[in-house]
Amino acid sequence: MCIDLKSFYASVECADRGLDPFQTNLVVADPDRSANTICLAITPAMKAAGVKNRCRVRDIPDGIEYLTAVPRMRRYMEASGQILAAYLELVSAEDVHVYSIDECFVEAGPYLRLYGVDARTFARKLIAKAFEATGVTATAGIGENLFQAKLALDVCAKHASDGIGWLDAESFKREMWFHRPITDVWGIGPGIAKRLAKYGAYDLAGVCSVNPKVLRKEFGRNAEYLIDHAWGLEACTVAQARGYRPRGHSKTNGQVLMRDYGWQEVETLLREMVLASALELVADGLCAAVAGVYVGYSASNFPHQSWEAFGPCGSMAAGAGGSAKLPKPTNDPQALTDAVLAIYRARVTPGLAIRRVNVTFDGLVPAGEVQPTLFDDDVAEGKRAAVARAMVDVRKRFGANALLKATSLKEEANAMERNNQVGGHRA
Repeated sequence: MCIDLKSFYASVECADRGLDPFQTNLVVADPDRSANTICLAITPAMKAAGVKNRCRVRDIPDGIEYLTAVPRMRRYMEASGQILAAYLELVSAEDVHVYSIDECFVEAGPYLRLYGVDARTFARKLIAKAFEATGVTATAGIGENLFQAKLALDVCAKHASDGIGWLDAESFKREMWFHRPITDVWGIGPGIAKRLAKYGAYDLAGVCSVNPKVLRKEFGRNAEYLIDHAWGLEACTVAQARGYRPRGHSKTNGQVLMRDYGWQEVETLLREMVLASALELVADGLCAAVAGVYVGYSASNFPHQSWEAFGPCGSMAAGAGGSAKLPKPTNDPQALTDAVLAIYRARVTPGLAIRRVNVTFDGLVPAGEVQPTLFDDDVAEGKRAAVARAMVDVRKRFGANALLKATSLKEEANAMERNNQVGGHRA
């Protein structure tokens, strides 16, 4: 089973206010940000009125009256934990894979015999548990594997009177083979859909009709997932999903800016972001072998483009950046800052306003496995490492804002504000 909490953030806000999300127009968005900010969630009542999920505040029609709820990420995390605890009253933690803050998979088969119920009745039990715990309504998808369950949730549950979708080997062909758009299918985004269209595949039946050799040439190893999913197959189990550990590791720090930033101002942000990421590496005992930076330019640089060309908060897909291999893996904040600023100064055009900034560190390895070189200054490196560890200890004990660099006191800096946020939103 795949269980999703319906319009989760908005439903939590309604439940805390004693309101019905199916009858109340409510938007979760920060009113202090611009009208171009994305609504994190809207209630089902607003969706029924024709408002699109994840729209901008400015896109809500003038004739619709609604309440605005400031995002409270810690509250949503708390509610998610309460719901998971409620599920665990019926199932073992080993049979639950948490997919996101509002969605999880449950290996339901063993519990049907235990409770003497069918799959749909068991799904209702789990949905009832979520509602009893928080007042949030859930929907569910049931399938013979993870992929079928996910599609049953995403596609079929929307049209089911009880909010529970169902797919098996036979109904999958009937319900999903000719479903369009193909981007409704988990794992198929606009880019993959465009590449499939070259071979006349506009739905899963079309994928089944394409020669597998052609798909393997186009998509490489990922073709195997496409082929299996087109036939409703999925080898991965809940246990395997829970135990998955990625072979490659990276650390990314990004932010969408609430106003246009100049080239020099972004350097201040980069210094703050690199310090935060470097201290995370120190705390985790890791070093990075590759540093990267990417910026997205503001829409104000391109006045003749239509708004459809731009993303959240006026950032355009156009941007610049790059990555570079470091002389040796390191978590030294100064070395990482120097590397990121060097890339930024070489790759990003001065004079263009910026609305999105990302810093990435790849090729992470345990600090104890880094090989020394003949050019190392052991004394200087030892002192910098001691300072970094002290910063980690102080911030861990007293909070991230207890110890900052003077850079964070500049007018354009925002580390102190971001340290009080969760996921880039108010905590």
